[in-house]
Amino acid sequence: MTQFKLHPLAGKTQSKEVKFYNLDVIISVGYRVKSIQGTRFRQWATERLNEYIVKGFTMDDERLKNLGGGNYWKELLDRIRDIRSSEKVLYRQVLDIYATSVDYDPRTDASKLFFKIVQNKLHYAAHGHTPAEVIYERADADQPFMGLTSFEGELPAIKDIKIAKNYLKENELKILNNLVSGYFDFAEIMAMEHRPVYMMDYVKQLDTILQSTGRPLLKGSGSISHEEAMDKAIAEYRKYQVKTLTPVEEAYLESINALGKIAKRKGRQSGENH
Repeated sequence: MTQFKLHPLAGKTQSKEVKFYNLDVIISVGYRVKSIQGTRFRQWATERLNEYIVKGFTMDDERLKNLGGGNYWKELLDRIRDIRSSEKVLYRQVLDIYATSVDYDPRTDASKLFFKIVQNKLHYAAHGHTPAEVIYERADADQPFMGLTSFEGELPAIKDIKIAKNYLKENELKILNNLVSGYFDFAEIMAMEHRPVYMMDYVKQLDTILQSTGRPLLKGSGSISHEEAMDKAIAEYRKYQVKTLTPVEEAYLESINALGKIAKRKGRQSGENH
């Protein structure tokens, strides 16, 4: 608990000390106390937990609106943009857009090609490389964490090295996230207006948007194929594995060394007794 003295308003002379309790204490007490307030708190907390488990997020909309976004508004936007530019979410957004085009045909592989074109153009506009080029150029067994700047767990896994976003620097990632967010916001407006649009019209609109922002525009499909990038990344990962111990391997070696020291100590003691 901490006490803060509130300063008087203009024209007032009295001051008042207000007690502020630690949030962890409030939550702990709220789950234990047997009172109407405790019951209401548990109901509210359960609603929030249910929403988080089902949706993956929970949010106080009114608080964010009334506080003008509050201190965490920028963080919230950055996290949403980062989610939108993740490969699976990006692919879903591309499919949603492609489904509104006049020449949409779910039986063809055109959606995969459309996704590749859009993804390549957005990445190139953000940092001057296609996803395949980023992976091919930056996957390096001699670099810390194989050149990755983001990955799950304590060390990079095989799934991490195949994602271009995981090699981007912070500024490159922010630019990419903002470009993705801006493009799909615009594409959603076109879809809402029910204009007769062909798939390549969306690509042309993307070029127009990128040119208007002064970003570099990709011509063609890039200098490195997806297969070349994957082969290079996997080869570097194999080399990285040879020279890098996992936490489990480190713990195992430490236990072996410890057992070896104990055995030597017992051996010396046995020799001294004889």
